[in-house]
Amino acid sequence: MKGRLRKYRNAMMLGIFLLFTLLALVPLFGVLGYVVKNGISALNFDFFTSLPKPMGVSGGGMANAIVGTLILIGIAGLLGIPTGILAAIYLTEYDRVSWLSTAVRFTTDVLTGIPSIIIGIVVYTALVVKAGNFSAFAGGVALAIIMVPLVIRSTEEMLKLVPQTIREAGYALGIPRWRTILRIVLPTAAKGILTGAMLAVARAAGETAPLLFTALGNQYWSHSLNEPIAALPLQIYQYATSPYKDWHSQAWAGSLVLILLVVILSFIARLAFRSRKNF
Repeated sequence: MKGRLRKYRNAMMLGIFLLFTLLALVPLFGVLGYVVKNGISALNFDFFTSLPKPMGVSGGGMANAIVGTLILIGIAGLLGIPTGILAAIYLTEYDRVSWLSTAVRFTTDVLTGIPSIIIGIVVYTALVVKAGNFSAFAGGVALAIIMVPLVIRSTEEMLKLVPQTIREAGYALGIPRWRTILRIVLPTAAKGILTGAMLAVARAAGETAPLLFTALGNQYWSHSLNEPIAALPLQIYQYATSPYKDWHSQAWAGSLVLILLVVILSFIARLAFRSRKNF
């Protein structure tokens, strides 16, 4: 009797967990399905190779915005990911309980919740106003600031999951702490760190508000990091708020490309990591 009751409770709880899992997936696949439905029809060769057409003229593409997004993500990743990982290593491996580590964790939590438009305004004041022009570099810095707290928190949690015995084994062999961290701890937590970094990239890739104050946007190709640059979120915002139906279709197509871009970057990063592990 008790065994049947136990199996019944187990099946009931499993059913509840499964139900709420499906409820969580419904909005996700609903949004993805709606974007695919509205954006797939506007995707063509010109969309990936042509510049935007003048206002009111149909056709054209978002080639410069796609390249601009990749450039901005690259700048943000080069600035934000190493900074976040190194800060997390310090908090986890060197200083867990001092006032400095507590202040850094508190600041990280605060930065995570700050609206991105505030970050855009701060970078606008600090870089754009002083330089006298909008630029790709300023946009990358704004996105990097958004990425840093996400990378810190995810990396810190992944490093905490590495058993202390693994570190102690390295120390027992006479391996210095920095080499133990570099060669043992980080590879052990690499998958989780990579996942956190990709989540930060996905968050930064879709930001529009900071880019309005820093990168500004550009209808043509950008030839320098010190000049305004196009980006998919900016182009999508401009097209979605326009009165032209063709631009609305291209905005949906741009949204689909932005999602695919994040998926492809995540896939390449995981594939590269797997290849390195196999090697």
